[in-house]
Amino acid sequence: MAWTLGVPALLIVLPLAARDRLPAQVATHWNGRDPDGSMSVTAAALFPAGVWLLVALGFAVAVRFRPDPARQWAGPVLAFTGVLLTGAQTSIVRANLDRARWQDAAPMGIEVVVIVVAAGLAGVLSWLATRPGATAPARPGTPVLELRAGERTAWLSQAANPWLQLLAAVTALIPMTAVLVAVGGLAEPDWVTVVILALSSVVLLLCSSVRVRVTDEGLHVGFGPFGWPARKLSPAELVSARVERLTARAAGGWGYRANHRGTTVFLRRGECLVVRTKRGKDFAISVDDAERGAALLNTLIARTGSPTH
Repeated sequence: MAWTLGVPALLIVLPLAARDRLPAQVATHWNGRDPDGSMSVTAAALFPAGVWLLVALGFAVAVRFRPDPARQWAGPVLAFTGVLLTGAQTSIVRANLDRARWQDAAPMGIEVVVIVVAAGLAGVLSWLATRPGATAPARPGTPVLELRAGERTAWLSQAANPWLQLLAAVTALIPMTAVLVAVGGLAEPDWVTVVILALSSVVLLLCSSVRVRVTDEGLHVGFGPFGWPARKLSPAELVSARVERLTARAAGGWGYRANHRGTTVFLRRGECLVVRTKRGKDFAISVDDAERGAALLNTLIARTGSPTH
């Protein structure tokens, strides 16, 4: 939502904020390196915003009729389109800045390549971050999974907190706007504040989602949309695994929490997968289908000769 609303806001604000330093008509199209088309400042602000809203609306409609493929492609396409449009708008403002006529706009060169590459990279990263993960079906009963000798199995699950993701997106829009303003030549931002906000956004994003995997190698917990950084615990490092129902108060708050009892990755209320390490600390993760994950972990721990409690 923050990306959907933030992109058109940037597309509109950038040229309007520089209106006093732009000609009445601004160059918006180049034939090679030379400008050959123009729009009014208002039209140049509204046209790309309209294109963006049409793309976003198209995916919103597609989700209602074909939800699975639409959701799969929405993230990559919106990331690519958003970066492409904001990059192009920034270049247009910069090229027309302090020019008497649109025909005098600066030529376009390597910045076009940079924008296209950046947009493509954003699309690829979004696709990697939003790939659907496999989640095993719930399995009621004992927290020990019966496996035949030599049988190998795996359990995958994930969880996310949309409010933390929204906060990370909103926090990222501020330094993104500052960078675009600087690149467009409109102003010089306070770079210390920009860096602090950018780092805060990254930390929030890493704490907003988790991917959990249990295999013969043990427990693997990946943080953030790309599953990195990650924490790994082998069965030999664990004493037991269990399921607990936790609230934010019991966990010490939302996100990544650490205290004298251990560490908790708390993204939603309800069941959490909790493992006890041989160091006497608990590691809890709020994740779907926690019971099956605990059952498989206890089976793997038993294979190493460590008792489960």
